[in-house]
Amino acid sequence: MSLGVRENTQSSATSPGSSDDGRIPLVRARRKARVLFINDTARNGGPGRSLFYILRFLDPEVVHRSVVLPRPGVISELYASRGVTDDLLFEPDLVENPIEPHDRPMAREDFDAPALVRGARGAVNVLRAGRGMARLTMLIRRGAYDLVYCNGTNADFAGGLLARTTGVPVLWHVRYTSLPKAVRGLHDRLAASRGVARIVCVSNASAALFPHCPEKVRVIHNALDTGEFDAAGITPRLKQELGLPADAVVFGSQGRILPRKGYVEMIQAARSALASMTEDERRRAFFAVLGDTPEDIRPDHLAECRALVSSLGLDDKFRFLGFCADIKPYAADFDVAVVPSVYADPLPRAVIEAMALGKPVIAFDVGGVSEMLQGGTTGTLVRAGDSEALAREMVRYLRDPELREAQGRAGRLRVEREFDGELQARRIQNQIIEASGLALGPG
Repeated sequence: MSLGVRENTQSSATSPGSSDDGRIPLVRARRKARVLFINDTARNGGPGRSLFYILRFLDPEVVHRSVVLPRPGVISELYASRGVTDDLLFEPDLVENPIEPHDRPMAREDFDAPALVRGARGAVNVLRAGRGMARLTMLIRRGAYDLVYCNGTNADFAGGLLARTTGVPVLWHVRYTSLPKAVRGLHDRLAASRGVARIVCVSNASAALFPHCPEKVRVIHNALDTGEFDAAGITPRLKQELGLPADAVVFGSQGRILPRKGYVEMIQAARSALASMTEDERRRAFFAVLGDTPEDIRPDHLAECRALVSSLGLDDKFRFLGFCADIKPYAADFDVAVVPSVYADPLPRAVIEAMALGKPVIAFDVGGVSEMLQGGTTGTLVRAGDSEALAREMVRYLRDPELREAQGRAGRLRVEREFDGELQARRIQNQIIEASGLALGPG
């Protein structure tokens, strides 16, 4: 890129004895850094899970990990069960949707509430947001935090304002590649402001949002626990639960079921691929998707996709399995992973999770996908939205088990080398120490 962005950057602020593995020297801090992590949604999704692996591998002797969520839920249960926080806090006035009721999470039917009700809720939520910001300001001051770590789009906006009300520096972890025009101006001003000390982007695609302040930007890709995603230690269950034949070849995908995630294109590709297969190949070919459409998003795209599958007569071949808290036993039974996002997806976790499990990946060439997936080595990149090209790749992978095995091995090796959670968390830790102003020496 021409933004002056450093990919997978490491700090130059090192000192004797501060190198962990010879590749990523650790920044030494004057003292332990007190950090407040704000995750702006309680629901399951990539940002909350990515933060989990950062929290898990940060050195608790170097970083105090206080985490704020809007409410209890899947993510808070994950954090609590694995003991990755020092303090787990809830701020109920971190509004996740502008028309959500004040006393419960958003439900899809709330979109159909009378206009008067939606207007009243919107007005109440403006007041709630102000109250939430006031409480977070007091929390930051009372807790003597050195840094506010913002994880998510709304959290970034909140953090930019909190830097002004508290004087505490902020680090943005950017996991998006676009913004509505109505808020882009405010976003750019906050990004360039003194209070936002560092901007960590998950991909070069995300970093392209910041041509006006490239000196703040660091690109550090998402990561995971390579031991946790080692297929050798996972018992697959998808094929058995679905009653598939022993020689079945499963093309699988996981993620939120939204139009921009490309599941309509995947369904269309499956229909075309099946039509071009022999009878025996059709007998062995199956398609499975893990995930759902969150309740605070409409319409229910999962229901739309299931209806499309039925209308095409693919019910016996294409299964939507719904939300699964632990995707590993199911994804371990994929023979080929499909990531069909049709928008500039910043850095979908589905790619590195599949590669970690030793699966080749077919994906549309969008956003940060090509920064993870090496076409021809760990999978194949297809022109965005080209369902027919995707179908041809499905048939090719079905017919070539040696290709599947070789690319799966290469994917696993790439994750171990480039997307290991411990290594990436140390990169993040360096950014935390530098952004907080606690680094010993120049940072």
